[in-house]
Amino acid sequence: MQRDGKALIIALLAVLFIVGSASVALGADAGADSTPPVLTAEMMMVMAVLVFAIALFVFEWVRVDVVGIIMMVLLPILGLVSPKDAISGLSSNAVVSIIAVIIIGAGLDKTGVMNILARNILKIAGKAESRIIAVIAGTVATISSFMQNIGAAALFMPAAIRISRQVNIPVSRILMPMGFCAIVGGTMTLVGASPTILLNDLLAMGEKPLEPFGLFTQTPIGIALVASAILYFIVLGRFILPGKGGDSEAELLPSDIADTYQEVCSLFELHVPDSYSDGRSLDELDIRKQYQVTVVAISHARTSHKVFAPTREEKFGPGDDIAAIGCPDAIKKFASDMGFVIKDDLQEFAEDLSPNNAGILEGIITPRSELVGKSLRQVRFRKTYEVNPVVLCREGECIFGPISDIELRPGDALLLFGRWEKFHVLKGRKTFAFTTDIKGEIMRTEKARTAVIWLAIALGLVLGFNPLMKMLGYPDLKLSLSVCLLTGALGMIITKVMSVDEAYQSVDWMTVFLLGGLIPLGLAFEKTGTAAYIATKIMGLLGDVPPIMFLAVVGLMTSFFTLVVSNVGATVLLVPLAINMAYRAGADPRMAALVVALSASNTFIIPTHQVNALIMRPGGYRTVDYVKAGSGMTVLFLAVMLAVLYLFYV
Repeated sequence: MQRDGKALIIALLAVLFIVGSASVALGADAGADSTPPVLTAEMMMVMAVLVFAIALFVFEWVRVDVVGIIMMVLLPILGLVSPKDAISGLSSNAVVSIIAVIIIGAGLDKTGVMNILARNILKIAGKAESRIIAVIAGTVATISSFMQNIGAAALFMPAAIRISRQVNIPVSRILMPMGFCAIVGGTMTLVGASPTILLNDLLAMGEKPLEPFGLFTQTPIGIALVASAILYFIVLGRFILPGKGGDSEAELLPSDIADTYQEVCSLFELHVPDSYSDGRSLDELDIRKQYQVTVVAISHARTSHKVFAPTREEKFGPGDDIAAIGCPDAIKKFASDMGFVIKDDLQEFAEDLSPNNAGILEGIITPRSELVGKSLRQVRFRKTYEVNPVVLCREGECIFGPISDIELRPGDALLLFGRWEKFHVLKGRKTFAFTTDIKGEIMRTEKARTAVIWLAIALGLVLGFNPLMKMLGYPDLKLSLSVCLLTGALGMIITKVMSVDEAYQSVDWMTVFLLGGLIPLGLAFEKTGTAAYIATKIMGLLGDVPPIMFLAVVGLMTSFFTLVVSNVGATVLLVPLAINMAYRAGADPRMAALVVALSASNTFIIPTHQVNALIMRPGGYRTVDYVKAGSGMTVLFLAVMLAVLYLFYV
């Protein structure tokens, strides 16, 4: 299916450039004289470079960011742009805005703001599939309107998987609506996706700079697209979404150590009945010796307090909930003997001990570890490190029973369960050498309010600074979008929401260099007259068509390009072309450019978009699943976008 899509794009390009090379054009824009532009050697070189860039994207001979760097080097060597223009993309308003948005999103993520928002909204989802789809997809779309769609989707995917398990709905019926709406959500604001962030820069590049768009100019279109996407999956979901479960059942053990610890099966939640009256502590109950079960968390009903590494002095009380690790038979015997009730899934600990927040790691005791020569009981291991020892392995033998009084040696392996934040702290103490990477990160929840304040400041500057200066009589005092967003990003660094190193690490530099390299290609396309030349040829093929029909052709052409070319690349290459075509067709060139930027998000048929690739394995999807659901979504996207444009914009 990917080959078919690529072949279709190549065929489209071939037709476009053969037509463009066939004869002389009739004029580039509505205000030009009647002298037809002649096909020049420069135009032919620009077309050749464009075809070369498309081929690099399609056949993936090099990474996409390398394609951008190739353009920055090749174009000035060929004399198609000046050396200054060749590197101008790296300092453009669009590139700096994208960097700032990524940093702001990372700051919100590191402080747990996004997790708090997700938790509160998901409480209203209930157990109805349609409501779950609507709440998750709608929330992700809203967040995606202000941060990278891949970030919004990645943030919500663990919660979506957990909900699917709790309500017994196949995860494949939740992740695709969520992913598609994350992509569509980027159309709701000017800063929601790279193509729309880039749009105003492209409008200002031509000989006749066009009026820039505001932050919420496109919002009615984006809201209509999101609403139609949600309705599409609610109404047709049972026909177009696969019913398989995918990888939603996240394994407790990392796959590379699962064979070693086969008796560590899963994590269970049990409820202590109100009639429970046994006052013995965990140490007195000796659960590990009798059942080979490890109690890893207790939620005390009386105090509403949760303990995630219960010490041997802890006791169960009436109404408490327990999280325990063991195999089903052992858990059943333990529950039966104690009179506890086994729950179908995690409920009280659904979020706290979800794979996103907790898990199992194997730690090897190093020769210089502070544990050498001591037992777990001596160092009060759970209280000191706040993680749970589950199994001890020594010289190929694993001990699943009592291990508290065994003297530890260098090379011993301890299987540990706990919250990721505690593992990150433990890693810093050099007590263990962990055999797998630690997931998650330490959340700076105390900085959550600060992060939200800086987001509000950045958005306030975007929305209010320029109108305020104009009202006060200083119309020339303006701030660009990039400066407004950089203010928020810089504020997060200065107030220690995140370090400057973390800010650098959060930026997707591949996107930055891709965008920085393709902007000069767009300049070459415009300044050599190539865009005007090709526009004339395409308009000659179209003939006289109504403006809305012209916009439909632009949207369809962009949708085809963005299937295999990055949405940024499609936008940079097609906006100048669409503007010139609009002049010839008598349509609004700003609307033509907007259609390109929006249609660059119309990429659902094959899993080439980052979000579609992200959800493919967890959802258990195949390419045919994307074709089945994405074909209708593509048509719906174009239809809704054009309908709203026709009713409210054109």
